Amino acid sequence: MGNIKIIKGLFDSRQELQRATLKAGFPSPAEDYMHETLDFNRDFILHPESSFYGHIQGDSMKDAGIYDGDRVIIDRSVQAHSGSIIVAFWNGEFTIKFLDLTHRKDGYIELKPANPAYPVFKVYPEDNFEVWGVVIHLIRTFDPI
Repeated sequence: MGNIKIIKGLFDSRQELQRATLKAGFPSPAEDYMHETLDFNRDFILHPESSFYGHIQGDSMKDAGIYDGDRVIIDRSVQAHSGSIIVAFWNGEFTIKFLDLTHRKDGYIELKPANPAYPVFKVYPEDNFEVWGVVIHLIRTFDPI
């Protein structure tokens, strides 16, 4: 189904990185690329008390650009809407999928993968289901160190 492992982060310490503007064309040698600092907590964690990391396991969201081994930042205080990428707790497991609320009047909602090799899941009111949080950021490591 495409699982996700939830990890509580420590978002109370300030971590600064130098931010540079990166151009994909021809860089100007006269330009100074150092502008301002990037504070991960300030810029990416809006609600520290309700934010978590998720470690992606599986390929059910690959067509959304979320791959096995990626990490996502999940905010439990963000309201999910149709089209949100959510972390759902469903029938005893965490999973990451698109939320589709267009069938509410028909008595169910859908959890949609971003990989045609996986089925769309219908969730009914009697299912053990909770929108656990909304994915707000993706973290990918290209060259592990």
